[in-house]
Amino acid sequence: MAGEHRKAQARRVVSGLDENGKSTVVSDENTSTRLAAEGFTVCDIWQVTGLPTKAAADTTLTREVVLDPPLAGFTYRVTTFPPDSEWDPAASYQDSLAAMGGADAHVADDSGIPGLHQTDTVDVITVLSGELYAVLESGEAHLLPGDSFVQRGTKHSWSNRGDVPCRIVTVQMGATR
Repeated sequence: MAGEHRKAQARRVVSGLDENGKSTVVSDENTSTRLAAEGFTVCDIWQVTGLPTKAAADTTLTREVVLDPPLAGFTYRVTTFPPDSEWDPAASYQDSLAAMGGADAHVADDSGIPGLHQTDTVDVITVLSGELYAVLESGEAHLLPGDSFVQRGTKHSWSNRGDVPCRIVTVQMGATR
C-alpha cells in the first residue's frame, strides 16, 4: 500500500534507577523525535553530544529530526524507506533531506543518481526488513536483512527497488574530512 512507510513508529524503552537505586524501566513509549517525509520516515531513538557520556545521562534529542548528529557524539535512528515505485526520488529526495535540515547535503552533479548526498558522518547501517541499495558514484551494494553497510562520508543515495518498505537502523556519528 502506497505511503505505508509514513506509518512507521519506533518504540523506545529506557532503563534507569528507581528511588531505591534498583534498575527499572523509566520510560516505554514511541519516540517523539519523528519525521515522516515523502522519501523516508525517520524515528530517532537516542542521541549524545559527546563521548564518553554519563551512563545515566538523558538523551539530547529534541522533537525535531536533524540529519547530522553532534560532531563529537552520535544519533541512533530507525528509518523506513518506501519502494521507489511509490514516489519520484529524482523530484523529491532533496525535499526529504531538507525536511530534516539537510538541504545542503544534497549534491547537484551530472551523475544522474537521484538523491545523491554527502554528510560529515560515519554511519553504520543494518537492514532489519525489506531490501535496500546503497548507491555510490561508481557502484552499489544490494543489502538484505541482517546486512550492514558502513558509510564513511562519501557521496551516496538509497534506493528501495523492492515492493515493500525497507526498515534500517543506523548509528550516525559526527566526523570530519
